[in-house]
Amino acid sequence: MKRRGGGGTVECALQWGVVLAAHQRGERQELVVRLRSRVAQAVCYPELSGNCQPGDRVLVNTTAVDLGLGTGGWHFVLAVEGQETALSPKPGHIIKLRYTPLQGRVLSVEEEASPYHEAMAAADSLHELPVAVGSLHSMLAPLAWITAHKCPGRRLCYLMSDGAALPISFSSTAAKLKEGGLLALTITFGHAFGGDLEAVNIYSALLAAEHAAKADLAVVLMGPGVVGTGTTWGTTAVEQGVFLNAVLQLGGVPVAVPRMSQADPRPRHRGLSHHTQTVLRKVVCGRVFLPLPVCFQGFEGWREQLEGLEHHISWEDTEEAFRQLTEADLTFSSMGRGPGEDPLFFHGVAAAALFLCRLLTR
Repeated sequence: MKRRGGGGTVECALQWGVVLAAHQRGERQELVVRLRSRVAQAVCYPELSGNCQPGDRVLVNTTAVDLGLGTGGWHFVLAVEGQETALSPKPGHIIKLRYTPLQGRVLSVEEEASPYHEAMAAADSLHELPVAVGSLHSMLAPLAWITAHKCPGRRLCYLMSDGAALPISFSSTAAKLKEGGLLALTITFGHAFGGDLEAVNIYSALLAAEHAAKADLAVVLMGPGVVGTGTTWGTTAVEQGVFLNAVLQLGGVPVAVPRMSQADPRPRHRGLSHHTQTVLRKVVCGRVFLPLPVCFQGFEGWREQLEGLEHHISWEDTEEAFRQLTEADLTFSSMGRGPGEDPLFFHGVAAAALFLCRLLTR
């Protein structure tokens, strides 16, 4: 079934299918489903639609795959035929995905039933908490790995925005990092959901990292699936500037994670990406820290890309950290490219991670 629409309407493609196989992957299920004459992959979030079993008839949203978008070829289960769910007795009155068929409640860290309510009601400062803010989910793994190995024992908290994927359970990266002890705690804010703590917005999420999670440092990134249009302003990556402003306003130490590339086929992302430049030139309202790898000075045009950037640039020697990434027991990838295919991207993240560690030891 496909709803008709145009202009400013939302359009989605829905099909009924039958579950052939179901595999539990953390808090989500990965399914094999038969849709008419073809077999496809689908994701089920049991907290939204209930658990799936082989033989179940399911209503699947096929929109992203039909459009050839970057969901990795996954459809999403909207409902399971004959299955009803009810609210549990646990507390929580904040609604996410509001006014949609999948709206659901969470216990937000700020609300009265939260054990952190009193602390959050009194909180109004980050007390110089170091906060890294980036623009791609693929920055999370290398940043967490380097900080864990360069400043062990420190609590890194991941704040996931609603700029891309909304369920944190869609991120295999976040799950692996938590299992491996590289992330202490996760917070989802806005309409993102499923973190260890839930928050209403970026300000309360940052304050929760300091006053509820007791983080030593924090990183703010969207989930998988950044939105871009090939225009200056039509990307969810501009949220990086909004979040850096929030860190500034709350008295944290704002660290911009640079998006860099030497292999992206799009010239606007090579060197220091136009996303990072737009954020730092036109969105951020005060000076922030911008760590950059020393190796960037070997690339043509680096001076021109930095000209007029009125921020605190810190040049970091990232060679050892980059080498350690290539030898790590985790797989790192961004836009389908690993450290061997696009070294500059990972040097950029490494620069931010090393700078964060130095902040902790000052």
